Amino acid sequence: MTGTKLTFAKNKGFWKELNGRVEAYFQAENIPKRDCPQMYLKTLILVLWMVGAYSFTLFGPAGIGVKILGCMVFAAGLAGFSFCVGHDANHGGYSNHKWLNQSLGLTYDAIGLSSYLWKFRHNYLHHTYTNILGHDVEIHGDGLVRMSPDMPHKGYHKFQHLFIWFIYPLIPVYWSFCDVQIILFKRKYHDHVVPTPSPMTLATLLGGKLVWLGLFIGIPLAVGYSPLMVIVGFLLTYFTYGLIICEVFMMAHVMDNAEFIMPDPEQNHVDDEWAIFQVRTTVDFAPNNPFCTWYMGGLNYQVVHHLYPHICHIHYPQISKILMGVCEEFGVKYQIHETLTGAIISNYNWLKAMSVPPKPLATPTRELASNLAK
Repeated sequence: MTGTKLTFAKNKGFWKELNGRVEAYFQAENIPKRDCPQMYLKTLILVLWMVGAYSFTLFGPAGIGVKILGCMVFAAGLAGFSFCVGHDANHGGYSNHKWLNQSLGLTYDAIGLSSYLWKFRHNYLHHTYTNILGHDVEIHGDGLVRMSPDMPHKGYHKFQHLFIWFIYPLIPVYWSFCDVQIILFKRKYHDHVVPTPSPMTLATLLGGKLVWLGLFIGIPLAVGYSPLMVIVGFLLTYFTYGLIICEVFMMAHVMDNAEFIMPDPEQNHVDDEWAIFQVRTTVDFAPNNPFCTWYMGGLNYQVVHHLYPHICHIHYPQISKILMGVCEEFGVKYQIHETLTGAIISNYNWLKAMSVPPKPLATPTRELASNLAK
C-alpha cells in the first residue's frame, strides 16, 4: 500500500496498558473475541428480516403504499446487516475462520459495494488516518461537502448543512459506479495507490455488480413489474438505505467535538500515540440505547471499534468501560454524546460551522495597519 508516509509518536504507554486490560478481561470472563453465539443469532434475525421484507415487497399485496413500506423496511434490514455482519466480517471481527469472514464480507459486493476497495478505503485509509485530510477518504467527500477545517471553502459549501440530507441517499449508488472507475482506471485515493487487484478480485468486483443488479433489477422485472416500478422501487430502497448508513457513519467523526488533526508539514508526523490519536478524532454516541447498539453493530461505540475492529462488536460496551478507565488515568478525553438526537445535532452543527468561510489570516501589512489605527 503506497502513498505519503505518516508517522505517529512512539508508544506512551496508553496502548500497552489498554491492550493488557482488554486481554485480561477476555481471559477472566473466558469468552471468545469472535464466533459469538449472540452474533450468529443476530445474523439469523437480520437475514430473516431482509428475506421476509424482500419477499413481501415482491409477492405481497399490490397496494402502492404497501410496496413503499416494504422497500423501506427492506432497506432498514439491509442497513442493519451491513452494520452488523458485513462490517464485522470485512474487518475480520466476525469469526476466527478467515473463509467465513471473506464469505460474509462478499455480501457487500452483492449489494453493490466492492469489499476489496472497502477494505483499502475504510479499513486502511480511514482507520489508520482518521480525520486527516488527504488521507482519510471518508472525510473528503469528493470536495462536495466540507467536513474538515483544513479543506478549502467553496461557494456551494454555504448550503451544505441543508443539501447534505439529499446527498446521503445518493451515496451508495454513487459508490457502486465509482468502485468500477477506481479499480479499473484511476487506481488511487489521493496519493495512496490501490493495490493491484488479482484476476479473481476483478471477477468478484464485476460478478458482484451483476448479482446486485440481478437482485434489485432483474428479479423484479422477471416476476412482472414494469421497468418504471422497478426503477422507483430500486431508488426508494437505496435512498432509504443510503440515508441510514451515511448518517450513522458520519456521526462518528464529523462532529463538533471530534478533532481534525493535521500532521507536521515538514516531517509528516502526528505528535500523538496512534491509539490516543484515535480517541481524539472519534466520538461515541447513545451508549445507553440498546436498540442503537444492537442495530448499528456497535458503531455507536465508535472509539472502541477504531481501536479493536478485529473484535466482534458484541463486546464493545464492556470494552468501552475499560477504555474509559485508561483514558481517565492518562488524561485523555473520551468524547461521548449521550443520545442519538444529540449526536445528529452535533453533526449538523459541525457541517453548518464548516459552511462558513474561514477568516483570512492577518498579513503583516494588515497587522501593521491595525496597530497604527490603534
